[in-house]
Amino acid sequence: MAKESMKAREVKRQKLVNRYAEKRAALKAAGDLEGLSKLPRNSNPIRLHNRCMITGRPKGYMRQFGISRIQFREMASKGLIPGVKKASW
Repeated sequence: MAKESMKAREVKRQKLVNRYAEKRAALKAAGDLEGLSKLPRNSNPIRLHNRCMITGRPKGYMRQFGISRIQFREMASKGLIPGVKKASW
């Protein structure tokens, strides 16, 4: 389980990315590198980290499902994910 402060930090970064997305795209199109460097660092989408929607775990993230590999395995074992069969895990 991720710390609440880490989850809050990711939410804050996401808000910054959304707020500066248009401005960043305009500066990039104009080739204004100096203007880009003056934007907040956390407004860059590269700084976002994928986290499990259920636990907040940053590692073992499965982009297709939006959850970590551990949660995927637990949900698949319970039959909550359609089309997934337990093979040999």
